[in-house]
Amino acid sequence: MEYGRDELVPVCPNPLFLQWLVEWRDAAAERQHKSQIVYEKAIRSLTMYPLPLRNGREARILYGFGDGICNRLDEKLAEYYAEHGRDAPIHYVCDPVPVNAAWAERKKAPGARSPAKAASCWAAESVSEEEDAAEQRPSPSKRRRQENREEQEYKPQKRSGGYALLLTFYREAKKPGYRGFMTKGELQRKAQPLCRISFTHFKASYRYNAWSSISALIQKDLVIKTGFPARFTLTEKGLKLGEKLNAEHLEQERLEEVQGGAVGTAEPILVGECEEDQPPATPAAESAVQLPPFPTEPGEAPTGRLTDTVLGTGAPAETPSTTTCAPRHRQPAFTHVPEFTLRPGDFDVVLCIDFIETTAGASHRKRELVTELRKNKINFDVRKLHVGDFLWVARERLQHCPGQPQPVRARELVLDYVVERKRMDDLCGSIVDGRFREQKFRMKRCGLRNRIYLVEDCSFVKHLSLPESTLQQAIVNTQVVDGFFVKRTKDVKESAAYLTIMTRYLQNLYLQKTLVSCRKEEQVACSKEETDSNTCILLTFNDFNEGAMKNRAQTVKEVFAKQLMQINGISGEKAVAILGHYDSVASLMKAYEACPTALGREKLLSNIKCGNTQRNLGPALSKTVSQLYCTEGPLC
Repeated sequence: MEYGRDELVPVCPNPLFLQWLVEWRDAAAERQHKSQIVYEKAIRSLTMYPLPLRNGREARILYGFGDGICNRLDEKLAEYYAEHGRDAPIHYVCDPVPVNAAWAERKKAPGARSPAKAASCWAAESVSEEEDAAEQRPSPSKRRRQENREEQEYKPQKRSGGYALLLTFYREAKKPGYRGFMTKGELQRKAQPLCRISFTHFKASYRYNAWSSISALIQKDLVIKTGFPARFTLTEKGLKLGEKLNAEHLEQERLEEVQGGAVGTAEPILVGECEEDQPPATPAAESAVQLPPFPTEPGEAPTGRLTDTVLGTGAPAETPSTTTCAPRHRQPAFTHVPEFTLRPGDFDVVLCIDFIETTAGASHRKRELVTELRKNKINFDVRKLHVGDFLWVARERLQHCPGQPQPVRARELVLDYVVERKRMDDLCGSIVDGRFREQKFRMKRCGLRNRIYLVEDCSFVKHLSLPESTLQQAIVNTQVVDGFFVKRTKDVKESAAYLTIMTRYLQNLYLQKTLVSCRKEEQVACSKEETDSNTCILLTFNDFNEGAMKNRAQTVKEVFAKQLMQINGISGEKAVAILGHYDSVASLMKAYEACPTALGREKLLSNIKCGNTQRNLGPALSKTVSQLYCTEGPLC
């Protein structure tokens, strides 16, 4: 006989939410993820809440429920409604069960649920008895720690941020030109095709994106972060895991290819074409060679079945018996796949000003420039520019979403105009300390085609350290030799007026066009693509600014170019001409060693063509370079 008072156990009115939270907690525990603790708190809080919840947003008032869990519940609820209909029940209320009666039943059936769980009736009895029995046991992480103390190897979920980063790291590390590290921008661009969520943008009401997983990789000693700007290097442990993920990925692609070949059509697929535009299948296409559909580089269009006829060899396609050997290594035609596109009405043209132009030097002159631009109602933004003093960007228009924790950063494309501003005294100083040549060289390599030199006059030009004729000659050389457009102004007000006119001109030029993004490494190939007059392919601002950094990681070729430019008489164009024949000091030294005589070494570079005029470098400079690299001991 059972004695005691029958106590009513409260029923959870939100069993569907509770079921999903338990599933997410167990999945996190299987991965040994810390989020299992967060889900456990939410489960305890939801179990004690006596009122029904219509959606995830209403659970925000409960302890342990943040934006991430609430949004995930809303997404799961939307999937549930899509599958079962909008009238599907999400709340289930049954008669309260006395504690003593439930406990008696539990003692009769050792594997049964506890009274609290017996009273929490799952919606539409969707949870099986096996799952109910599993809920009586401790969470998987606790059970594993009790049974097996060995830590499970970390393995990111497929198409997650960590998965995409490790796979990208491994593939880049296996390339012959790998520098030993990758930057944040490079990782985000190249890992994006492998990930299902964005590396750069945050989803509404979320504080994390795919890039947030880099901290987990660093914490688990898979990746090392060094330097500023940050450089990320794959460790030995990360290399092994990346190799394993890459093998699994290739195996999965191979299986999908085999399955697709069994049920798919035999239509030849051209790189960059849509499926709707495919020609009808031909008998020759039936024997098409199967190539892996996954691109080797982000941005490349997936390749399909390519026949010899499609590839333009003119030879007939081989039969299946002859195409099972010898893989084909054909370079597909370049097809630009933009990261994003800005259409007319989706962006504004904004003038960007380097912060040095508003802070350094005489404060009244700097304030005057900003004041004049504001007076002219010019939309401008002050930021750090690594090359140039002024440029223009097409900035995406964004609408603020209510409940969003932080504003989403608007995407920006750099228009093809950059301005370097010099007052005459500043020009004199830059010529003396060498900044003049170096700044022009960097502006030529920044990727923008329209380079403008804005020169302001000053009243004391006759009292500078260099004669006025020298400064005038430098300005003329900038326009005639270097190909810059030089604009002369009298003072700051006239310079502000010129920037105002340029801003309005670019607004009229670009606001009715479609702007397509491209990366720095794709710029040369994109410039060869034929586009209509209403479409422009432009660099993203992040790509442009990171590529122009002074203290960024430099290649051997870039260091060699800077070294050559320290020689008196060797300009940027002459250094580039030398690099076209010898891209490193080692290759130049090998060429010098191959010369049998000292005279041959002195004349080795004399016939190299330089610049637009294609004039020879000359014997004098060739001799100077040979003396620098071939003389043993100090130079006389």
